[in-house]
Amino acid sequence: MTNEYVEAAIAEAIAGVERGHGGPFGAVVVRDGVIIGRGHNQVVTWLDPTAHAEVLAIRLACRETGRFDLHGCELYTTCEPCPMCYAAAWWARISTIHYGCTRGDAEQFGFDDSAIYADLEGRVPKQIRMVASAREACLEPMRLWRERPDRVPY
Repeated sequence: MTNEYVEAAIAEAIAGVERGHGGPFGAVVVRDGVIIGRGHNQVVTWLDPTAHAEVLAIRLACRETGRFDLHGCELYTTCEPCPMCYAAAWWARISTIHYGCTRGDAEQFGFDDSAIYADLEGRVPKQIRMVASAREACLEPMRLWRERPDRVPY
């Protein structure tokens, strides 16, 4: 069953496909029944692997509201979010994600996140080498931030 928000996400995805911007994905962020952020995949045009529909819709919603906390908002997306997009929604405090296609559906069209899930879940050796460096020196900005009375926790 579709509703106006799903239809808006689908329209975003189609617009992106027709313009050749990237993958066939669209998303909208809704607050109190109003769309406050829209996006479609722009990985190809922006040459940016993070320019996924969900991330772009969240960025616009944050600008629209003037805040980084989107608690109470809902994300409508044409496909189950990848780990990066899920994390963006998590950090934005999105309350609900509505998605159309599953990650299994996306895999059939060449969008396969299974290697990322395997890496995150520790089922395969890490694909990116992680090297800890200069921990003590890098703790200094953390301490400075903690001491600021005007810091904004998130």
